[in-house]
Amino acid sequence: MGAADAVPGVSGGTIAFISGIYEELINTISGVNLSLLKTLRKQGFAAFWTQLNGNFLVALLTGIIISFVSFMRLAKYLIEHHPVLIWSFFFGLIVASIFFVGKQIENWHLGTVVSIISGTLAAFYITTLPSMANNDSAVFLFFAGALAICAMILPGISGSFILVILGAYKTLSDALHDFDLKKIIIFTVGAVIGLLSFSRVLKWLFKNYKNTTLAVLTGFIFGSLNKIWPWKETLTVLEKSTGKTVSIEQITDLGTIEVYQKQINDFETFKMVSEKSVWPAHFSDINHALDPQIALATGVMVVGFLTIFILEKVGSKTR
Repeated sequence: MGAADAVPGVSGGTIAFISGIYEELINTISGVNLSLLKTLRKQGFAAFWTQLNGNFLVALLTGIIISFVSFMRLAKYLIEHHPVLIWSFFFGLIVASIFFVGKQIENWHLGTVVSIISGTLAAFYITTLPSMANNDSAVFLFFAGALAICAMILPGISGSFILVILGAYKTLSDALHDFDLKKIIIFTVGAVIGLLSFSRVLKWLFKNYKNTTLAVLTGFIFGSLNKIWPWKETLTVLEKSTGKTVSIEQITDLGTIEVYQKQINDFETFKMVSEKSVWPAHFSDINHALDPQIALATGVMVVGFLTIFILEKVGSKTR
């Protein structure tokens, strides 16, 4: 989950769902309240730990934190130097996820179809939103943490991508890189409050509208494929030195900013603001006949697809 959440466009919630721990995760988080302190005071630590589902939380959070912090650097490198291949892997992974989440829908009717379509359109719209300028104010980081963590536990909606849209992804990655404790703590407090609040909403939805909720989540995952499609054409970029948003034509005659950044070995001067998915042939045309790596990308997609099958099989043994 941590590795998935470190990549803008991939949801850790999807991994939790496929591995069979999603509902336990939601129920455990929503169970964190003041009654735990009462249990600790009256019945002791053992009862408190059991009510908290402490072993599950410690194992999960430790894995998420270690993986997120360590993989964020690797993800940054892969996105900068091998974008087509890393997105191909996650594209295959998400395609398989649609099947495994969708098959849990028990009752198919008009409302189910409408819910899937609504979820798909909502997620697709989110993937088309342009990124905001970076902002590192304390209040902004607090609310960015609260909003991003809600997305992180929703299958199909990437918390990291929400950070990208808000303009907080680089601020957070820089804070983690530089060990800026003030920014990290502010973001974490916002994330904890957002997580505890939103998990209660999800628990209620699963309890009262499980079939509809599953349908919407399936739509979320399907709609997110637009963001993860490996071949992109950049429309506008943010020029860091001036703070202005300009069309990519004003910067280079290449059509994809990642290709240009790799060519000049500079990944900081310009930041992608808006882009659109294109076919591999068009991607090649707008980037001076660059090899779109179709065969290799397809192979990596298959690996991502099979990864979900393996993960689901392992998860099914622990349920």
